[in-house]
Amino acid sequence: MADISEYQDYRSPLATRYASKEMRYNFSDQNKFSTWRRLWIYLAKAEMELGLHITPEQIAEMEANVDKIDFAAAAKEEKLTRHDVMAHVHVFGAQCPNAAPIIHLGATSCYVGDNTDLIVLRSGFDILLPKLAGVLSRLTKFADEYKSLPTLGFTHLQPAQLTTVGKRATLWLHDLLMDERAIRRARNDLKFRGVKGTTGTQASFLQLFNGDSDKVKQLDVLVTKMAGFEKYYSVTGQTYSRKVDVECLNVLASLGATVHKICSDIRILANMKEIEEPFEKTQIGSSAMPYKRNPMRSERCCSIARHLMTLVGNTLQTAATQWMERTLDDSANRRITLAEAFLSADVILMTLQNITEGLVVYPKVIARHVAQELPFMSTENVIMAMCKAGGDRQICHEKIRVLSHEAGAQVKQHGLDNDLVQRIKEDVYFKPILNELDSLLDPATFIGRSPEQVTEFLHEEVYPIVNSYVGLEQRPVELNI
Repeated sequence: MADISEYQDYRSPLATRYASKEMRYNFSDQNKFSTWRRLWIYLAKAEMELGLHITPEQIAEMEANVDKIDFAAAAKEEKLTRHDVMAHVHVFGAQCPNAAPIIHLGATSCYVGDNTDLIVLRSGFDILLPKLAGVLSRLTKFADEYKSLPTLGFTHLQPAQLTTVGKRATLWLHDLLMDERAIRRARNDLKFRGVKGTTGTQASFLQLFNGDSDKVKQLDVLVTKMAGFEKYYSVTGQTYSRKVDVECLNVLASLGATVHKICSDIRILANMKEIEEPFEKTQIGSSAMPYKRNPMRSERCCSIARHLMTLVGNTLQTAATQWMERTLDDSANRRITLAEAFLSADVILMTLQNITEGLVVYPKVIARHVAQELPFMSTENVIMAMCKAGGDRQICHEKIRVLSHEAGAQVKQHGLDNDLVQRIKEDVYFKPILNELDSLLDPATFIGRSPEQVTEFLHEEVYPIVNSYVGLEQRPVELNI
């Protein structure tokens, strides 16, 4: 029987209901505090290499306990000290008595705090990018499959010139490609805070190395390399600039906008019964209306994407209010904002992948909608054909205008089908082109270069990106709820 106590505390649905195991672990206490310990090991190794009295035995003792975190002891220490970093220094030191004197040597709290955040942010991007590639891959197949299927285009959410189902999907792909590029750039732009000391001056480390500036600089280089970064921020205050967080969340918020737009399109198309997201055999669409097949996955994406888009505002406010070298009012906000942004992005990408794996298209419904609107769109073709057959353009235009208004009244006032074509066929004026009428109304003649555009876009822009993630794409996603 489940322990009921675990249901008596608030738990974020991002963690308990939606996000992936790997992203939850990335922002977990276990990952955070074991990374702190690794950073203390990197610092000790570099300091030993540069001549400080630190022994290999002390390093080995720390390495043996890197993942053995006593969370209860750390919580007890933090309650006494009101300082999370010092609490973990004490607990780590108790587990490593020989190494205790050299743990955190010369460092400030932001050495572990900020450097860990940068490691976690980069890992978060590394989790998201293959998932985004998975969505791109599946949408690419969808666009290619339906590149020639005519469908109504919409401007102002009103029927407009025809496009194709696949061409519309390339609009989604285009925005996702922009997100992939932006996220990859933000990931690669991340640097390490390194070892900068209390206010970023490295004064404590200069004292440790008896004023040897070259060794202090080398210390920064060594620790940065050990942590897996190529570069460190040349100047910092106590923290790395909080504009780094702004850049990271800007690209995630932008991804949220893209996913919201895609899933809004799918919701509208589902309303028109042209496209449907996956729907399990046992899934219930409504508690009161058993026949309903609601686009709940797309709705979830829109819901969480809206939350994601708001979070960047927190990072902007934080960056704007970091007085001088640092204020601590960033801390509590960042604990919430950074994690929620990456968890939210993780959720919407997994859900969108699940949607794109099983999108269902209903060509007959699409064709019916096209047939209802195409006669109005084809009037210019009819006029030109009549002119070629010797008709007067002005007379033809007036006849088409009158017939179009009559057909429009049938649709809008009486709820009947568009009968413009039938009216044209029954008007003797148009007898010279009646044998051409079917070809003039062929939807395939109204889609322009849509199929070619899809093929060119996929080959020139999408495949090179998708192929760069071969072997890293996510397996088919099965959503928890």
